Formats: sequence, structure tokens, C-alpha cells
Amino acid sequence: MEEKELIHSAKSGNKRALAMLFQNNYPFLVKYLIKVTMNPDTAEDLAQETMAKCIEKIHLYQFKSKFSSWLISIATNLYIDHQRKKKREKAYQMDEEQHRKLKWHFETRNEEWNDAMSALGKLADDVRIPIILRHYYGYSYDEIGEWMKLSPGTIKSRVHNGIMAVRKELKINDEHERRSTSR
Repeated sequence: MEEKELIHSAKSGNKRALAMLFQNNYPFLVKYLIKVTMNPDTAEDLAQETMAKCIEKIHLYQFKSKFSSWLISIATNLYIDHQRKKKREKAYQMDEEQHRKLKWHFETRNEEWNDAMSALGKLADDVRIPIILRHYYGYSYDEIGEWMKLSPGTIKSRVHNGIMAVRKELKINDEHERRSTSR
């Protein structure tokens, strides 16, 4: 059976045709992914993930390119997503490590480090900086906006949303509500 016939058959639910498509394209796909990832284990994992995605999305294949090219596009997108996730995880781990070092730095110098500082440390820079400039140093929304090249309204929104996130982290609203209802 030709590849085009296999694809039509696979699209209509023929599992044997789908298996043959995979058998014909899997080695090519793994070789491609080894070159991209430079890691045979990651390449195998991504190839399997690509095939799973193919099963899920085969009905979307339009015959505009070769089937192998379609698989490569799926695999490439999965790899990019995998790298983004890895980058986020690594950044989070580095942030956590820096956070612990900073806390240790404060504590060894008998400087104040409290839960609010920990909660602030979990915010993104573009939210944390305006809060610190506004509430620790007293700068206006206009001044902060000018420095960060953002509108004062955006700064005010980030400060508000950041403070709400800090309160949620510290569970301040829950405590406040409990006190209010117990009176």
C-alpha cells in the first residue's frame, strides 16, 4: 500500500495502516530527533510523544506536505515545548536557590527577613519591583512608570495584583475574614 492510501486508511480508523505508517517513519523521526536533541533517550521519548500526538491529530493531516514532514513539525513543536518547560523549571530552581541564599544572607547579618519578603520573592520582577518602589521607598506611580517605561495605570494595576498575590500567599485575607466573622 502506498503512503497516501495508508494515511487515508489510518484517518478512517484502520489501526494496521496507522501501525505501518509509524513503522515506516519512526526510524527517520528518531534520527531527526537525535540530531536536534543530542540525546538518544530524549529523542526516543519525543518520538513516542510525537506518535501519540499523531494518533490524536491524524484527522487534521491535509496532504499539503509529506507525512514525514508533518511528523517533523509535530516533533519540533514538542521539542520546543519541552525546552521551554525545562527552562522554566531551571529558572524556578535557580530562583529558589537565590531566595534561600538571600534569606541566609539577611539572617546571618541579623537583618529583618520575614514572610512578606518570602512572598515578594515569589513574584515576577515586573510585579515585585513596582511594589518595592511604591511601598518600601514611597515613589509615585508616575515615577515608577517612567522608570519602567509603562503607564502609571499599568504600574498601579501590577502593584494591586501583586499585593493581592502576597496577601494570598500569606493567607492574610483568610485570617482577616475569620476575625471578622468570629466577632
